[in-house]
Amino acid sequence: MATVESDKIRNIGVVGHGDAGKTSLVSTLLFASGDVNRLGKVEEGNTVTDYDEEEIERQVTLTSSIAHSRWKDHKINLVDTPGYSAFVQDAKMTLLGVDTALVVVDAVEGIEVQTEQVCEFANDLGLARAFVLTKMDKPRADFQSAIDSLQEHFGRKVVPVQLPMGKEEGFKGIVDLISSKAYLYGGNNEGKFKESDIPEEFKADTSTFREMLVELVAESDDVLMEQYFEDGTLSEKSMRIGLRKSFREGAIYPVFCVSSSRNIGIKQLLDGIVNVFPNPGERRPFKAISKQGDEAEIVPSIDGPLAVYIFKTIADPFAGRINILRVISGTLKSDSTLKNLTQNQSERFGSLQIIQGKGHQAVSELLSGDIGGVLKLKNTGTGDTLGDSNVKATVKQVDFPEPAISFAVEPRTRGDEEKISSAITKVLEEDPSLRFSRDNQTQEFLLSGTGQVHIEVVVNRLKKRYGVEVDLRPPKVPYRETILGTADVQGKHKKQTGGHGQFGDCRIRMEPTERGAGFDFQDKIFGGAIPKGYIPAVEKGIKEAAVKGFLAGFPVVDFRVTLYDGSYHNVDSSEMAFKIAGALAFKKGMEQARPVLIEPVMNIEVYVPEAFAGDVMGDFNGRRGKIQGMDGKGTMQVVRAQVPLAEMLTYAPVLTSMTGGRGSYHMEQSHYEIVPPHLAEKIVKEAKEDN
Repeated sequence: MATVESDKIRNIGVVGHGDAGKTSLVSTLLFASGDVNRLGKVEEGNTVTDYDEEEIERQVTLTSSIAHSRWKDHKINLVDTPGYSAFVQDAKMTLLGVDTALVVVDAVEGIEVQTEQVCEFANDLGLARAFVLTKMDKPRADFQSAIDSLQEHFGRKVVPVQLPMGKEEGFKGIVDLISSKAYLYGGNNEGKFKESDIPEEFKADTSTFREMLVELVAESDDVLMEQYFEDGTLSEKSMRIGLRKSFREGAIYPVFCVSSSRNIGIKQLLDGIVNVFPNPGERRPFKAISKQGDEAEIVPSIDGPLAVYIFKTIADPFAGRINILRVISGTLKSDSTLKNLTQNQSERFGSLQIIQGKGHQAVSELLSGDIGGVLKLKNTGTGDTLGDSNVKATVKQVDFPEPAISFAVEPRTRGDEEKISSAITKVLEEDPSLRFSRDNQTQEFLLSGTGQVHIEVVVNRLKKRYGVEVDLRPPKVPYRETILGTADVQGKHKKQTGGHGQFGDCRIRMEPTERGAGFDFQDKIFGGAIPKGYIPAVEKGIKEAAVKGFLAGFPVVDFRVTLYDGSYHNVDSSEMAFKIAGALAFKKGMEQARPVLIEPVMNIEVYVPEAFAGDVMGDFNGRRGKIQGMDGKGTMQVVRAQVPLAEMLTYAPVLTSMTGGRGSYHMEQSHYEIVPPHLAEKIVKEAKEDN
């Protein structure tokens, strides 16, 4: 494949709500440009970018996929991203590798939940943004309603550059507001059209919307504004120059309209991408962090130092690990040796690849701004920056929200137990929003993700790709025990077995400490009542007994033990005897010190539209929660609360149902509180039955 100069590369992230038509649009773009010889369809499982077995089965994009098309001597790199809430975080990472977010909006449904979220991603990254209305030929498709919805959410920056000719089944072509030409399509999906003057029936709408476009373009440039005041309009050439400039600067969000299934408007969209969308050198600098930890920038440039950013990793069970990269500046060759600045490791590049869905084609080099893949780098993963000695900063990492849901993972067979760690490690390489950890208290392996569907997909992937089968169950709540009162007790261990016996005797005082203080041991022995060599054994015996718990087998925390007296035997005393004595003293003390069960309480922040804030707060009240406050953040409300973890294990699907998928939340542990007696009694009973 011939190398394309940087100014003729366009990097497009295709984003939007699930089922808006992103994958179908990419498929039709590839067909219209001649890069594939048939029009792939999601329902038939033959699109270029949805090639994973799980994606084909579910007919849902689960992970971002790369493709490219050639159009009028330009190379267009397309990144097809997930749109459903459980997987949309993948879009956030991959958008770092592109220059423009092409936001796909269903002309039937209009703005949907994830439309807003992906637009926030694009805004945070400083990307140019365009909209494309899909499914213009479907029943109830409404161009004007969709435009109104977009302008309501994103302001008057949203402006059509095309108008549909006809609606629903009658959608037959488009009017280009820049060239003032009409493009009438035939009745098949071959993408053939006739260019003509604008039909009389569409002239009034064309005049209205073109004036809107001209005004916005003129406002972006003083020279154009002067021309607009003098002539009352702008020439086609001035329109193109002004639109390109204002689009690149984020002053205009152009709107296109297409039918992917009937291949209408696709070639005009390709023309728009080539003529209007920014090239890599026009992208805003990448936000970066210097070696000293200060904010910095990496400027896209063909002549700059060689800098590469890894924005995705694919764990191919056959080809191995494939790192998807964006060349930020310089030229990357297949034999380059670069420093991984994130991991502080040297990497030698092998074969460079151009990616087309699951297909790869080797190339000798990638120029600044291009997107490609590299096989089997040893120490490099998603989010890493690599560069030569002149690169002094790393691209700022994308922040992922904390996982919303966790499940305990148990291998189904002993054989799977040995393979599970390796398999999950490979899955984690692909999915930075996934977490795998071990709870030190419960000893459970926890798999955490954005939602139940997310975890289910991972489990299916483990089975199909790596032959590892696991069972999921809700994780145990890490309850603990503590004391509210004091105790003064003796622990005495005396045993005669013939020959040397066993003798250890200690007296301790127990008292509660502040929540979170842990365990505090005080040695107040005077006069050698217990030899110094045996005192650590007493402490060890108490600690080991505390780990095993008293009420229900949960660790005892937040208490102080003062060892103040005891006795010993010159022959029969030993460390083991005093360890047992310490454990006995602890158990006696717990009987007197009013033991209680305590539970983790979480700090929760829920992001929801204002209309749902009351429902969220009411739901928290039913979960033993305490509302801490509510703040506005843009168009959203942030509800802050403290809620016991036991009440949050199934919260993710409840919030989705309550808010129609428009809510998200973050939680982290705050502190432990006493479990109400009626609930504690039930927990203790269940724990004893399990044991």
